[in-house]
Amino acid sequence: MEKMKAIVYTEYGKPDVLNIQEVEKPYPEGNELLIRIRAVSVNYGDIIARNFKNISTREFNMPLLFWILTRFGFGLNNPKKKILGNTFAGEIVTTENDVKRFREGEQVFGYTADKRGNVVI
Repeated sequence: MEKMKAIVYTEYGKPDVLNIQEVEKPYPEGNELLIRIRAVSVNYGDIIARNFKNISTREFNMPLLFWILTRFGFGLNNPKKKILGNTFAGEIVTTENDVKRFREGEQVFGYTADKRGNVVI
């Protein structure tokens, strides 16, 4: 398996929980693209995700049940998604057969929604 560098966090907390690590390079399937990221944002949502264990329902201004469900979504004790950042700019490295709209080498930008640090759908 090929590797790539990523800024990873394996526990919730302050910025010092972020580390540069080698992770498995993702490979596209079906209608997915692999993009070489040239720039990525870290925004308020990423800060919340990184520090989610320490955020109260008052800070989110949400009902307790919704906050509990969100905790399960993010990961109860440790984060489910280990790579922050989901708004990006880069160039397409690989496309799969089902991709008709994009070509290798094209410059793109976008938002990966739930696929932080992975292939763009």
